[in-house]
This record gives sequence, C-alpha cells and structure tokens, in this order.
Amino acid sequence: MSAALVGAAVVGASVLGSAPASALNWKCTSSSSTIDDAGYSGPWGDNWDFTVKNCVARSGGYVYAKATVSWDAPPWYSGTDLSETFDSAHFRLYLNHSDAGPDTVLLRKDFNIQPALAAMNGSGSGNGSWTSSTIKKSVGSKSAYADGALRLNWDEDGKGVRQYDFKGTGSV
Repeated sequence: MSAALVGAAVVGASVLGSAPASALNWKCTSSSSTIDDAGYSGPWGDNWDFTVKNCVARSGGYVYAKATVSWDAPPWYSGTDLSETFDSAHFRLYLNHSDAGPDTVLLRKDFNIQPALAAMNGSGSGNGSWTSSTIKKSVGSKSAYADGALRLNWDEDGKGVRQYDFKGTGSV
C-alpha cells in the first residue's frame, strides 16, 4: 500500500471514529439563579432570573460540552434599549476533570452573550435564550464534566466583571 493510501485510511478511520455532535448521548444538568442588576438602584424590581443547562457527552477519547442560557428580565425592561445594561456579558463554558484536590480545567471557552441579552427574544417580553456552540477536547480515558458561569459586567456599578457559577454535569 502506498504511503498516501495508508495516510488516507488512517485519516478516514479517525473521522469515522468520531460521532457528530448531534448523534451524541448528552448528559445535562440545569440550575437557576436570581441575579440583581447591580447597576440599577431605582424604585422598580431589577432581578434577572437565569437558568443554565450545561451538557456533556463522550465519544471514544473525546468529550464534548455545550450550554443553553435562558433568562427572564424584569418586566419593566421590556421594550427598553438593553444594549447598555451590561458593559460586557459572557458565558464561560468549561470542560473539567475531577481530581483529589481542585478540579483540573481541561478546556474553557468564553462566549459573548451581550447581543443576545440586549435583543431578548424580539417579542419585548423580557425573556430570551441562547445556546453555545459545542466545544470538544481529546481526553483519552480521563473522565470529564461540563461546568459554566455567567460573567457579567453591569453598567455603572463600578465593580467590573462578576462571575455567577452554575451547576456542572456529572462526569462521563
């Protein structure tokens, strides 16, 4: 067999050995938190209700993670320009390995969710959701789990980025 043909066979085997993300068996955990708009101190209620669904899956020696963030903004935010509610808003998705001491971060990715938060769902209701792309890491036989955090920098609060952690998945 020629070297090119052997190389093509090896590449083909590795491509066929990885399941597409849509065909994976996802293990998910959802958690919720009510978060105060730290940049607002007026007379109206200003709490945001966030729910994060972190998901993890394994295919061979690869582990995949994705997350969905959904929210319900305060009712009086409906129809207002929310582009300046946050100086920045990100969701940080982690792939971690459980260790005896602190867990090891295998991979992390920050996603800018500020435009999604500002746009809501287009209905003016204050509700919305956003789903990350899938991240992937070669881990061999190590177990891993997905974890996530909102990283919000509220406009005009002077505190910088605040991190709000959500529950991780079980290990796969």
